Amino acid sequence: MKKMQKFILFLAFLIPLGMLAQTKVTGVVTEKATGTPLLGVNVILKGTTNGTTTDFDGNYQITVRDGQTIVFSYVGFKDKEVLFTGQATINVALEEDASSLDEVVVVGYGSAVKKDVTGSVESVSADDFNGGAIVSPEQLIAGKTAGVQVTPPSGAPGSGSSIKIRGGVSSLAANSNPLIVVDGVPLDPASSGLNYINANDIESFTVLKDASAASIYGSRATGGVILITTKTGKSGQPFNISVNHYTAVGDNFNEVNVLSSTQFRDLVNANGNANQIAQLGNTSTDWQDEIYRGSSTSDTNVTVSGGFGDSNYRASVGYVQQEGTLRGSKVDRWSGSVKFIQRLLNDDLKIEANVLGSLLEDTFANTGAIGAAVSFDPTQSVFDPTSQFGGYTENVNADGTINTIAVRNPVGLLEQNSNVANTKRSTGSLKLDYTLPFLRDVKLTVLGGYDYNEVRGDTFIPAEAASNFNQQGVTGFYENLNRNRLLDVYANYRKTFEDAGITVDATVGHSFQRFYRSNISESTTGLGETNQFKSIGENALESYFGRINLDYNSKYLLTLNVRNDISSRLNPDDRSDIFGGASFGWNIIDENFMKDSKVFSQLKLRVAYGETGQQEIGPDYGYLPRFTTGDARVQYQFGYNTDGSPRFVTTLRPEEYDENLRWERSKSINIGLDFGFFNDRLTGSVEVYERKVEDLLNFIPVPAGTNLSNALLTNVGNLENRGLEVSLNAALVQNDKFSWNTNFNVSFFDNEITKLFLTDNTDSPGVLTGGIAGGVGNTIQINSVGHEVNSFYVFKQIYDASGAPIEGAYADINGDGTVDIDDRYRYKSPNADAVIGFSSNMQYGNFDFAFTMRASLGNYAYNNVASNTGNVQSLFGANSINNVNASILETGFQNQQLFSDYYVQDASFLKLDNITFGYTIDNLFKDARMRVYVAGQNLFTITDYDGLDPEISGGIDNNFYPRSRNILMGLNLNL
Repeated sequence: MKKMQKFILFLAFLIPLGMLAQTKVTGVVTEKATGTPLLGVNVILKGTTNGTTTDFDGNYQITVRDGQTIVFSYVGFKDKEVLFTGQATINVALEEDASSLDEVVVVGYGSAVKKDVTGSVESVSADDFNGGAIVSPEQLIAGKTAGVQVTPPSGAPGSGSSIKIRGGVSSLAANSNPLIVVDGVPLDPASSGLNYINANDIESFTVLKDASAASIYGSRATGGVILITTKTGKSGQPFNISVNHYTAVGDNFNEVNVLSSTQFRDLVNANGNANQIAQLGNTSTDWQDEIYRGSSTSDTNVTVSGGFGDSNYRASVGYVQQEGTLRGSKVDRWSGSVKFIQRLLNDDLKIEANVLGSLLEDTFANTGAIGAAVSFDPTQSVFDPTSQFGGYTENVNADGTINTIAVRNPVGLLEQNSNVANTKRSTGSLKLDYTLPFLRDVKLTVLGGYDYNEVRGDTFIPAEAASNFNQQGVTGFYENLNRNRLLDVYANYRKTFEDAGITVDATVGHSFQRFYRSNISESTTGLGETNQFKSIGENALESYFGRINLDYNSKYLLTLNVRNDISSRLNPDDRSDIFGGASFGWNIIDENFMKDSKVFSQLKLRVAYGETGQQEIGPDYGYLPRFTTGDARVQYQFGYNTDGSPRFVTTLRPEEYDENLRWERSKSINIGLDFGFFNDRLTGSVEVYERKVEDLLNFIPVPAGTNLSNALLTNVGNLENRGLEVSLNAALVQNDKFSWNTNFNVSFFDNEITKLFLTDNTDSPGVLTGGIAGGVGNTIQINSVGHEVNSFYVFKQIYDASGAPIEGAYADINGDGTVDIDDRYRYKSPNADAVIGFSSNMQYGNFDFAFTMRASLGNYAYNNVASNTGNVQSLFGANSINNVNASILETGFQNQQLFSDYYVQDASFLKLDNITFGYTIDNLFKDARMRVYVAGQNLFTITDYDGLDPEISGGIDNNFYPRSRNILMGLNLNL
């Protein structure tokens, strides 16, 4: 027993001695290729959080015990482990990690090493995507990229976001959206929504922002290009299964500010006559509460993937059910994808087959209920047992008949309306790459692709519904079909001439894409009246393109693009045109005078010029004389039938046309500087650009009798865009236990119309646009020379001494002593002066935390809800009493002041888009790995805007389906 006690005491004595037996180790960490000392290298004792970092000269000092392992890690370099066995000095040379420094990005008709890219190209991979309830994939990159604005969809289930690249102001009447290319297949802009793709199937987004990079797509690249690459099974992993699921719930955190039932009664009693006061009910109904509910989303995706031998495969199936906050709105989506890659003939032949598809069932709620809920009498109940309109309380005339021009019951609009559509959407491609055995530097590529979108919808309004009571109900359907087929054939030649230090990469090819669109609709009333509509459109694009990249010693880079596009939409004499671009890159970091830099890890200057075109207009043949077939409402009587009844024939109406319709052309210049500090712990870029658009495709008024309409789509006018973009990425902390990466980007925009008519017309204020509610044909925006696109066109409001607006009092802008239409002025615009994105991603052990914030500065919105209904005139409209906007309590307006700049409000905002917190469980069983997470989406908005949401597409706020705040829980399981 005593021996045992002595032994224990001996061990107790040795333990602290062992703990004290530590050695201080010093050393220098350098870059193996150049011997340059590395600043900020993480030096960590393996299995612990104890460690240090190297100083400016690469020096470090760490205390270590015998047998411990020291781990050296640095961004862009391979980790190195050294076992300590008593050394006093340990010097380490780290090797570059080619996968990091030589990141490959997708460009048009090929790929390139990021270091060699000369245009403005930015890629966002799956690791950097936003979290949250993502149904439409473009939300994955919101706030992630300088110069790219992704406006989230409205709250309507399945709705898509709008995407703008570099302000999105590249045209007036033509489509300014970016061209979206999915696995090499350009989507038809008429049906380019991405909600048919499951977000889990996407590997990366690559954005071609400037014209030199995008001009390889020529005719459709004025708005920029977004290349989407889907995921592929990984080699060396024969069979993998992953399951992704999340469930989200949400609600509206804001509503339109209208009068409460008490405020409403007081206002009616104070301003109404006996008949109007008698219409007041005896209940209290919050109509916005009646039409909205909590939202829910459930998304499940299962993927099987792998790679063995010369084959790779990946297949997935997903199901999403999303219910919106507006009662009755819902979407169910089944999605699937298959990608298979086979390499043959000793890898000389590569076959890649890819199919994406979805089946959607949309149940559309009647969004007219949103506006009705803002205006319907809050003193009335939802139901009336004596009502002949399905039991819903409705506005009626004195004799009990329906008041056809009054507001309808919002709940009735939702419940007495059925609109269900089934959509089949699929894109796919078959791609063959063949390296010529007798000419190893040449690779031939053939890509055949398709994009198919078919919609069938059925509508029904019952006979008792007040919305169609005089027609005794309506039954109808609509069918839309969009399809296009693509065939690309191109050859690539790549060779490095070692003696000369030159690498040549050249591509030439031919592309043909044919589009077909048809739209059919029919509706039949309960009275037997049938209305039909049918349209068919078809157009084609044929293109010849080429690109050459020249690389001299990886220092001096030159890229030349050219594309000849031929469009059937334009007149035969001008339908063929040539677009192209040139860009130069200088890798300053590879110069001798920079190789010993201890600060810069990359430095590249880029200069680019490019020309692109635009022909995305409707109709498809605007240069040809056309006739439109009338329906039952457009007929002309020719005599009588044998039974004496009038004989009606359907009319053919000639449409306006411009026989000289030609390409809209954009010319732009871009200067960029890419930089990296401290071995890319801090990287970023600065870009400045200017774009000039000529021969704008624009709808302009034309003199009566000069064409078959008072407005015509023609080539007229010029537009200029300028901007500055700054992007910063920081790896703030990088070690075995904790990593923290951030991204900050800011973009500044400016646009100006420089010409609007064929000849300078100083007497014309411009072209009115931006229709608003509150009267027939009213507009609130204008396009004018010398001003921003869609500037608000308003009167300057005059205020009293207390700062309250004076009704009907506006400034005499032109000083002629009379306030009239000539005193409207251009005031602000919906276009942001600057947008900001900020993302942060942290990982500590198995925990991860990430968030994304967005801000928009200088954008203005016109509050059409307040301008239309915030007055006593609207309180007593259409022989009924209606609720009004609560702004009346501040203004006291008796009548509508639609054109007052009082309603043009600063809509700048800061939004927390999403926040995610997760935990990963490794080795759940065998090699299984599971991540569980919680996330929030659209969590808060900071803004001075008085309306429902400051982020309104087009800048006119009216009848907007609110975006909900969502909280979700999810898991990712990998087997």
